[in-house]
Amino acid sequence: MGKERLVNYLNQLQNENKNLFVPYIMAGDGGLNKLKERTLFLQNCGVAAIEVGIPFSDPVADGPTIQNAGKRSLDNDTTLTAVLEELESFKDERTVPIIIMAYSNPIYRYGIERFAASCVHAGIDGLIIPDLTLEEEKMVTDALQQSSVAFIRLAALTSSRERIKTLAHRSEGFLYAVTVTGTTGVRTSYETKVKTYLHQLKQQSPVPVLAGFGVSTSKQAKELSSYCDGVVVGSKIVDLFHEGKTEEIKQLIQASI
Repeated sequence: MGKERLVNYLNQLQNENKNLFVPYIMAGDGGLNKLKERTLFLQNCGVAAIEVGIPFSDPVADGPTIQNAGKRSLDNDTTLTAVLEELESFKDERTVPIIIMAYSNPIYRYGIERFAASCVHAGIDGLIIPDLTLEEEKMVTDALQQSSVAFIRLAALTSSRERIKTLAHRSEGFLYAVTVTGTTGVRTSYETKVKTYLHQLKQQSPVPVLAGFGVSTSKQAKELSSYCDGVVVGSKIVDLFHEGKTEEIKQLIQASI
């Protein structure tokens, strides 16, 4: 479980010459009872890991699609505690690593050491906190070191070379490369500088580099994966689940890996 399982799983897929595909889903969107069904469906599609979002009232990194999914989830009274309990209830049926994406405030309110322990009980392998900077991350890293949960860092297009080097060497499991200077959401193209940036990250990073924010087609996923190790896809997956288009999700994943 935890960091070791995430690393081993990603290594196994890379040894099979597969691009890494990590879908994002919002826990509680459509009801918390959908979480197991969607997780196991994605697992069967051949994903590298699943990023499970915790709804939050002020999601600064999220575009309209994920904001709306978070609102629907909050309207269903979804809480961090409920999500962790639900994930724990079917942890023995999962073979794919699970990554929690949560903002600082819910984790802080839950209690950082308690949260780290709950992640272990729920079979969580990794954690992403998009509003926690390098300078502030010690508030969680000490507790996570005791729990074996991988702490995945995000690198930005605006990050300096020195900062990129630090992020790359501190990130566990993989390095999340944000490919836009903005929020999440579907985009039609990427600037040339994105490819240069991904190449730079690959040179610096001892862990796999995954590109995220705006990836919505298998063509984009393949293109970006040629410069790094794979992609994280959020808004498109959230939209397709909301519209009940699971076959399109399966096709997107299988055409991207």
